[in-house]
Amino acid sequence: MQFTTKFLAFGMLALSTSMAMAEDTTLSKLGLSFAGNAAVTSDYRFRGMTQTLSDPAVQASFTLAHKTGVYFSAFGSNVNFGVSEPHLELDPSVGVLIPLNISDNFKSTLDIGAVVYNYPSATEDFNWTEGYIKLTIADVGVKGSSLLTNVNYTDDWADVGGKSWNVNVGYSAPIADTGFGALANVGYTTMDKAVLADGTDDYVDWKVAVNYAFKSVQGLSAELAAVCTNIDTEGLDHQTERGLETGTVFTLTKAF
Repeated sequence: MQFTTKFLAFGMLALSTSMAMAEDTTLSKLGLSFAGNAAVTSDYRFRGMTQTLSDPAVQASFTLAHKTGVYFSAFGSNVNFGVSEPHLELDPSVGVLIPLNISDNFKSTLDIGAVVYNYPSATEDFNWTEGYIKLTIADVGVKGSSLLTNVNYTDDWADVGGKSWNVNVGYSAPIADTGFGALANVGYTTMDKAVLADGTDDYVDWKVAVNYAFKSVQGLSAELAAVCTNIDTEGLDHQTERGLETGTVFTLTKAF
């Protein structure tokens, strides 16, 4: 299965490169644009919770967008939930971007769509779907900064949790002209079933990070982040506890 995961990552990387080269020809004539990236991370954390038992992950994603704002995206990563399967996550999503440029000093974008958290390597059905609304506001306080808010909803959280809402607020900004940047975000997730590790039905997660864009290699960036949840880990085994409490995550990303 490790071979399958690596094959997926390198396959998506190759697709990203080939489609990027075609962007100025066939795609652009059709009003389409393509963007993609590949990444390696020391721990795949989703809303504060590890998806790999605190082990590294190889990831890739791409987005194909039309000039009307309609887009299709896909994200792939290896996963490990401490059971025999699944080992692979592949999330397709579709949505539309709507510019809300009220004035020259207030530029924002509304993003409405849906994502399927899909686990094709599992024999059982782990898949679940979530709808989302995101609002991104540019240049808040600092030129080049971004304020992001989103609301997500599903009626089948992680295929076990029933109805769930997630609300998140994040802010990122460059640090002068150094190539460094900083970001912070906090999220709140609530469910109508008590399915979390501590027997509750809601939790808070947060992340603070510093990133760096390498000037010598276009599209290459690194991020060092602290990620955490407020889920009570008392009485849990060490491995579960480690994946919920504060952890340091390093990620290296190459965009195309």
